[in-house]
Amino acid sequence: MDIQSNMLKLADGNKIPQEGFGLYKVTDQVTMNNSIQAAYQNGYRLFDTAQLYRNEKEVGQAFKDLSISRENIFVTTKVSEANQGYQSTIDSVKESLKKLQMDYVDLLLVHWPIQRAFFDTWRAFEDLKKDGLTKSIGVSNFQIIHLQYLATQANEMPVVNQIELHPRLTQKPMLKYDQEHQIITQAWSPLGRGAVLDIPELKSIAKRYNKSTAQVILRWHLQNGVSFIPKSVHPERIKQNADIYDFELSTDEMNQIDALNQYLRTGREPELTYENNHQY
Repeated sequence: MDIQSNMLKLADGNKIPQEGFGLYKVTDQVTMNNSIQAAYQNGYRLFDTAQLYRNEKEVGQAFKDLSISRENIFVTTKVSEANQGYQSTIDSVKESLKKLQMDYVDLLLVHWPIQRAFFDTWRAFEDLKKDGLTKSIGVSNFQIIHLQYLATQANEMPVVNQIELHPRLTQKPMLKYDQEHQIITQAWSPLGRGAVLDIPELKSIAKRYNKSTAQVILRWHLQNGVSFIPKSVHPERIKQNADIYDFELSTDEMNQIDALNQYLRTGREPELTYENNHQY
């Protein structure tokens, strides 16, 4: 198994690469082209962007400039809070596709759950899938209560839930819930935005395998069955992050990493939380 052949099956029958490439904060065209080129050459096939990143146009242009075939890549984008609502979601996705220079995305996510357009946005997602503008639909930053609430009206449930996940935020209850409901958990900030790279326990494990702490963390995600999307604009790190298929962590080491949880979030909380949703 390697990064290119390693796929997870989604509940809708489609497949998703377990390891992908995050494009958050990559904005200028030269950096975008160089990063995507390095990633593609090292076997990455999943590329993750979002309306909120304001780089969909650059992403699409990079694939064109690099002559990368659409059939060889898996592309994710996300609908921002400002664009949620039934018609505004549909209009914004069509605009995203125009910027990406694509007829469809492989995965469309609700970027953050918001109360004012919760069900209308999802209804638009279901219709966008029916119309072939996305192959799969999912969510991002949803908590258990959001998924339970969505299930009361959804005709089709998300196949992916992309959440912040790293050794300081292990999200075990969320992982268990997703698994029980055939939802693939995908980790954003899988390396904790660098905040977890100097943890002594991880350094010790890394030394044992002659790997970096980043590689150990990504291997932990891999063995947990989680999809993950590390980002970097440095070719050597892009290559290193893909080089995690030649060693295996023991059960004790996996448990040791699990025990590092401190409920540490590096991102913001969604607007729709239990506190303002409990009345439903």
